Amino acid sequence: MKLIVAVVQNEDIGRLLDALQKEGIMATKLSTSGGFLRSGNTTLLIGIDDDRVAEVIDIISQKCKTRKQIVSSPVTNNPSAGVYLPYPVEITIGGATIFVLNVERFEKV
Repeated sequence: MKLIVAVVQNEDIGRLLDALQKEGIMATKLSTSGGFLRSGNTTLLIGIDDDRVAEVIDIISQKCKTRKQIVSSPVTNNPSAGVYLPYPVEITIGGATIFVLNVERFEKV
């Protein structure tokens, strides 16, 4: 038995949960927020048999795609005066961060 912890951007979560449900894979959904962009994301906890781990990771990979986003990054125009001008920077967001952990014991009561 494994525990898959997947951190997914909110834009992808609906498609992912639908696809998991179609395959009979249950997930616990936790609302979380990211550190870098401080944007909303969702963490899924998925208890799964060892032989279905690859299937779950494939589904996550198909439904959670990366995309480009423009964010403002402050760049110092005059460091001595403390003047900052926003400078647009393109970054890659999305996808998923996946952890697969061994489960020593699982009970559903």
